[in-house]
Amino acid sequence: MTQLLVNLKINPNLHLKNPQETDLGKKIIENSVNLIDEIGFEQFTFKKLAVAISSTEASIYRYFENKHQLFVYLLNWYWEWMIIRIELNTLNIQSPKQRLNIALGIIVDTANRNTAIEFVDEEALHRIVVCEGTKGYHHKWVDEDNKEGFFLSYKRLTQQIADIIKELNPGFPYPKTMASTLIETANNNLYFARHLPRLTDISGEGAVLSNQVTKMLEFFADSLIQQESPIGIE
Repeated sequence: MTQLLVNLKINPNLHLKNPQETDLGKKIIENSVNLIDEIGFEQFTFKKLAVAISSTEASIYRYFENKHQLFVYLLNWYWEWMIIRIELNTLNIQSPKQRLNIALGIIVDTANRNTAIEFVDEEALHRIVVCEGTKGYHHKWVDEDNKEGFFLSYKRLTQQIADIIKELNPGFPYPKTMASTLIETANNNLYFARHLPRLTDISGEGAVLSNQVTKMLEFFADSLIQQESPIGIE
């Protein structure tokens, strides 16, 4: 499959200096993904990152105020990457049901992609999102982060899927709720299957696991989206 190189636009409030514009900045992003994937967000520090990039902590602070903002930057990268992949893979698909199924497959599986970002391991980033992504917005200062627009990319991704749901059923009362639930359910069940298997009916590894989660999401979507509005909901 032909690879299309893309440049992702990330909220400038998340960085002091755009890391995509310098070789050092790209090394910071590349090695942040690899290091968080290896040791986890709690154990990740700028000191360890500085060692990984053969630089100093001060050089990293010129790009990011703290590791939380760097982490949310990576999440935004992931969300923007999902948006582009869905756009590219549904471009000439007329059926909203088929487009929704394609979108669900994309949020579950990082394989068979047709976009490439030179200095980011997208599969490692996907593992981070599945394992630790909620830490970016489940915290006490989320409202302050929200005012800075830190989650606009996630909202765009949710709206992208919600718009397809509204095409399927214009009267469906909860398109954004359904869209965000499908995204979170995908990540939760991938995580549960790998680490807490008694919390899910999904099992397996690799493509088998991804296919099971995708089929589960399709089942939920098919079962609920065609439902009529509950009494009192317009």
